[in-house]
Amino acid sequence: MAEMEGIKKKCKVLVVGGTGYLGRRIVRASLAEGHPTFVLHRPEIGIDVEKVQMLLSFKNKGARLLPGSFDDHRSLVDAVSQVDVVISAVSGAHHRSHEILIQLKLVAAIKEAGNVKRFLPSEFGTDPGRMGHALPPGRVTFDEKMEVRRAIEEANIPFTYVSANCFMGYFVGGLCQLGTLIPPTDHVSLHGDGSVKSIFVDEDDIALYTIKTIDDPRALNKTVYIRPPDNILSQMEVVKAWEDLIGKELHKTSISESELFANFEGMQSILFVGQN
Repeated sequence: MAEMEGIKKKCKVLVVGGTGYLGRRIVRASLAEGHPTFVLHRPEIGIDVEKVQMLLSFKNKGARLLPGSFDDHRSLVDAVSQVDVVISAVSGAHHRSHEILIQLKLVAAIKEAGNVKRFLPSEFGTDPGRMGHALPPGRVTFDEKMEVRRAIEEANIPFTYVSANCFMGYFVGGLCQLGTLIPPTDHVSLHGDGSVKSIFVDEDDIALYTIKTIDDPRALNKTVYIRPPDNILSQMEVVKAWEDLIGKELHKTSISESELFANFEGMQSILFVGQN
């Protein structure tokens, strides 16, 4: 009986962007933690076989699919009205401004519904509230995320922002080099001298900690930072770990600051958000 009461207390979670890179992990984590889990099923998915199959696999594991479209405000209001928590994991990998528009539409729907106890917008990377000094093109991303934050707070929507900095899957495999996910066996390009520290977090851990924040009163209207001490590494430390693993020292060259910023163009969704 006590166990049943504990299950009843689990908040109902809606994941928006549940078939995405991080979204699918959040859905799995929510189900694993015993939350009644809902996934927004958008008609825009159309005949994308992989996404449809993923949605069906979620349904088979106990998730409920809720119809809704970003082009239909009423459908979004109806969807969020059925849950306690909304987690946005929409990706801006190809159209960053489109992601911001989607999130603002979610904010409007949540405000009208008036029942949501917690909203977690699609952040998960570097905390935009601490990036006022950022340079273009990354600055655009941070400014847009701050626009979403302002809309959330002006609407008096309870929130939690999750900051995990660098997605491990995007950075560690390619030894922090841009444009590759496969570790090299001969040569590596260092950013300067490779000594600047970054925080790398496994995507499944991000998803799990995200779910754990939603029932934690300490996370209400706060930013949660996921920063495992052992995962705070420089590029050189990542390279050294790979060299130790393969038993070989890589040839190293250095990329200057100007060269690095030139390479940022077209890659900001990965560098500053990590595909969510």
